[in-house]
Amino acid sequence: MAALVSASGTKLLANHGFDSLGEATDFTSLRPAVDKRNFTSKAVEEAIKTVQKQLKDEKLSWMFGNCFPNTLDTTVHYRIQDGKPDTFVYTGDIHAMWLRDSAAQVWPYLKLMKNDEPLRKLIAGVVNRHTKCVLFDPYANAFNDGPTGGEWKTDLTDMKPELHERKWEIDSLCYTVRLAYHYWQISGDTEVFDKNWQKAAALIVKTFKEQQRKNSLGPYKFQRRTERQLDTLCNDGYGAPVNPVGLIVSSFRPSDDATTLNFLIPSNLFAVTSLNQLKEISTKVTKDTTFAAECEALAKEVKAAIDKYAVKEHLNYGKIYAFEVDGFGNSLFMDDANVPSLLALPYLGCVDKNDTIYLNTRRFVWSKDNPYFFKGKAAEGIGGPHIGFDMIWPMSLILKAMTSQNDEEIKYCVRTLRDADGDKGFMHESFHKDNPAKFTRSWFAWANTLFGELILKLINEGKTNLLNG
Repeated sequence: MAALVSASGTKLLANHGFDSLGEATDFTSLRPAVDKRNFTSKAVEEAIKTVQKQLKDEKLSWMFGNCFPNTLDTTVHYRIQDGKPDTFVYTGDIHAMWLRDSAAQVWPYLKLMKNDEPLRKLIAGVVNRHTKCVLFDPYANAFNDGPTGGEWKTDLTDMKPELHERKWEIDSLCYTVRLAYHYWQISGDTEVFDKNWQKAAALIVKTFKEQQRKNSLGPYKFQRRTERQLDTLCNDGYGAPVNPVGLIVSSFRPSDDATTLNFLIPSNLFAVTSLNQLKEISTKVTKDTTFAAECEALAKEVKAAIDKYAVKEHLNYGKIYAFEVDGFGNSLFMDDANVPSLLALPYLGCVDKNDTIYLNTRRFVWSKDNPYFFKGKAAEGIGGPHIGFDMIWPMSLILKAMTSQNDEEIKYCVRTLRDADGDKGFMHESFHKDNPAKFTRSWFAWANTLFGELILKLINEGKTNLLNG
């Protein structure tokens, strides 16, 4: 696909609806031509038509039509391998597959599978591809479609040409479980839980236990020759010291930035949820009661450690979740826009949305007391050190709306997302708090489909008035 390039050098999806400078000129669809789309889903196309009929806001309708199918239009590569569906998913402008991103990219389509058998097979293919990836290397976060090598091939870790990047992030494995579990819950299909999947599940638990670091530092280390502080790990690649109290080390955050204190709490809470899901699959599908008990015990251990070491008294908000801790008593109070985040915990099924500690935490993260909360002329929201000062991630606004119980909050988030696209018709990785025309990544499929998920959620909940108001 040809690409336009912005002033910052960022590639823009090329299609009709842009002038020669890459600016949107009308509300013509920016999707690829039908014969250029990677995958077309009947159920998704019907959902787009149904939603757009209910949206009176012409720009919002246009953006939903561009964004919701973006993963299918541009990033999925479906095939049959070894007699099974196999789906490799680009993250967008980076032609590699992140376990996290790929699971999140197809997530909004799960509820549409029952009306679309090819779509079900496509998502089964993502589950099967995840199984292959985890078996290949449970510590890697991003994979190539074959042994192609890549820009990070010289990283000082157990790098292989099949890996795009090898940053250990708890959430990578959690997202694989989340997708497989909910795929089964919605479709009823258990074929994805074959012997290889069971081996991968066992490897996930083994990796979690290794990174509790009770007896040793474990097999994983990582260093990179770089000028970016958060792209490498201190202490010869093992990161900051931790006290082995039962929590799981995550060397990197879902932003792919290194953790400051290695026990990343949103990801540890996500791990508890994933372990309970593995327990249920093992009990009801694979009938492995021994493994189910192992998952349950580890979930209880990690949750007890979170309650003891990560729930902290804040000066202004009472008891809240720290973002990171080290088990020695040190805590980092912040939140990052990338999911899992503290803000997104109910969205991932990690806490109840009415939980007092979560509500206190939520007030904290959306305030000036969070060092990565930015408020400017165009918007307010959460960013992170991955892009830096004053850059808000649309993902934070989407997740605030997803987890909100306040209609005015939701309306603010939707209106801001609509107006902060830089007139491009898509979500971006981040935009400047004072000027949405200054943004990063114009082809970021996770953010696009997540935005579509929000709009569809509000429609399905009978909150169309919040979109048209």
